[in-house]
Amino acid sequence: MAVEVVDQEVVARSFTQITDLTEEEVFFIMRLCADMKNGRIAPRPLAGKSVACIFAKQSLRTRVSFEVGIRELGGQSLYITDEEIKLGKRESISDVSQVLSRFVGMIMIRTFKQSDVDELARYASVPVVNGLTDLVHPCQIMGDYFTCTESLPNIKRFRIAYLGDGNNIANSWLNLASIVPMDLRIGTAASCQPDEQILSRAKANPESSILVTDDPKEAVANADVVYTDVWASMGQKDEAEAKSELLRKFQINSELLAGANPECLVMHCLPAERGREITDEVMDGPNSVVFDQAENRLHVQKAIMAFLLKQQ
Repeated sequence: MAVEVVDQEVVARSFTQITDLTEEEVFFIMRLCADMKNGRIAPRPLAGKSVACIFAKQSLRTRVSFEVGIRELGGQSLYITDEEIKLGKRESISDVSQVLSRFVGMIMIRTFKQSDVDELARYASVPVVNGLTDLVHPCQIMGDYFTCTESLPNIKRFRIAYLGDGNNIANSWLNLASIVPMDLRIGTAASCQPDEQILSRAKANPESSILVTDDPKEAVANADVVYTDVWASMGQKDEAEAKSELLRKFQINSELLAGANPECLVMHCLPAERGREITDEVMDGPNSVVFDQAENRLHVQKAIMAFLLKQQ
């Protein structure tokens, strides 16, 4: 359904987590993304509309890819910092959501708390897109999955090894595994586990195989994709040294990569702390698709926005 009724108000279809989508919709967005990237279609569903882009966190890829994508879809972006609006402090999130819905055709938000995104989407009458929270990073993983299908088109059920902190990237891979069949292995320390509820949901999908292990070699064995992220995310840099001690053995280096599929993809969502979670020879090596991932954020986000607008 395109819309639902909450408190007698029409609420638009939003993208707050990957689990907002069905398997069929995930693959529809993958096809739409491929068409957009290859120039076969040039939709302009945002023509004459503006998109409010709320940033409570610093950004390179999210800001630039969304602003460029919005322009390519025919719209214009409005860069709004949390310092300006103080979401939930200066005024309630529900009031902000309803006010912005009168001005713009879509809202994108990159912030800390997932509950802020959920509440914004609950009261909006235009689509809300999650650009990142501490819990999940859904646009990133949608773009990464597209990169997998683009780079390894003959593989239908990917063996994906994620190594490092059980953070929003790990959670988002688990969310995708709860919808799309895959063999997902998460190599992490006992104290760095992904979200328990998200993990349980993924394990409940009989079409996916989920392994959480403290053995990095077990995680990467014959993997088609080897993925990592910084060990201490934005807002957690005070934990960097402690995380380094816990996660040191999960560094992606040539020795560990030797246990994966020789044709495997090496992925990192960036920014990278080279020499910590990944070595230079791997990140700059022949298996790396790190910068393909970065580019594909643009294409997949355009596809997500076009999909949501079509549901209106």
